Amino acid sequence: MRKSKSKIVSTFALGLAAVTALLLPACSVNVKKEQNGDDKQVDIDTPVGGIHVSKGANVADVGLAVYPGARLKQKESGGEDKSANVNISGFGFGVKVVALEYESDDSPATLVAYYKDQLQKYGHVLECHSSHLDVNTDMKRSDHSSHELTCEGTSGSNIELKVGTKENQHIVAVEPEGKGSSFSLVYVRTHGKDAEI
Repeated sequence: MRKSKSKIVSTFALGLAAVTALLLPACSVNVKKEQNGDDKQVDIDTPVGGIHVSKGANVADVGLAVYPGARLKQKESGGEDKSANVNISGFGFGVKVVALEYESDDSPATLVAYYKDQLQKYGHVLECHSSHLDVNTDMKRSDHSSHELTCEGTSGSNIELKVGTKENQHIVAVEPEGKGSSFSLVYVRTHGKDAEI
C-alpha cells in the first residue's frame, strides 16, 4: 500500500493543475489558509465545472467508523497530508474522493476482521492482497460492461477490502507497520453525464 491515498490525491492534483491552466482566464479561485500559512482548502469554479480540494476530510464522509483507539496519521516530514477531500465536476463527469490514513497498535488481522464487519452494510466485501493501494474507477455511461470491483493483484502483505461498484466504492487498505498497522479509509464516487455526486 505504498501508493497511499495521499498519492492518489497528488495524482488528481496534477490533472487538476492542467485543467486549471486551460480554464484560468475564465475561473475564480478561492484559497483558504491555515494559521501557519499552508493551504487548507482550494475552490476553483469555471464555466465548465469546479474543483474543490480540502485537507480537512471528515471520516463521516467515508461512511465508516474509525477503529477504536486508532490515531489519524500526522503529516510526514516531506509535507504529505494524511487526509483529503477532493471533488471535481464538469460537463458529463465528476469524481469525489475522500481519504484518511490512520495507525493502530493492533495487528492487520484484527483490523481486517473489524472492517469486514463494518463494510457488509454496503454489500459483498471483496478481499484483495497487494503491494500497493489500487483504486479502479470508471465513469460509465449507458453501457453493458461490468461495474464490479476486482482485485488487481493476488500477492503482497497489504490487504484491501472493497465493496460497491467502480462508480461507488468504499475501500479499507491495511498494511503492517512496526508492531501494529497502518490503514486507509477511502470513499470514491464517480459519475457520468446524467448522475450527480
